[in-house]
Amino acid sequence: MRNPRAIIRRPYRTEKTENLKESSHQYAFVVDPKANKIEVKWAVEKLFRVSVLDVQTMVMKGKPKRMGRFEGRRPNWKKALVTLKEGDTIDIFEG
Repeated sequence: MRNPRAIIRRPYRTEKTENLKESSHQYAFVVDPKANKIEVKWAVEKLFRVSVLDVQTMVMKGKPKRMGRFEGRRPNWKKALVTLKEGDTIDIFEG
């Protein structure tokens, strides 16, 4: 297996993910685009010492951006929603 820090890039925090955290114990992460659900589950369990019940992944399309007359695109990225067992929490989201 790869290094878990190479799979989980950073937490993804928005109002919607905060509501998901409170209502259904789901946490969102930006993950490596080549990572699959099994690797994401293993990395979260290894890094945060929690029990993962389910992982949902989705590829987010990069937005088109302009700088003056030049057009470009932001890169595509992958988001993972991780559902934890009842009672488990991840501290970086709490404080």
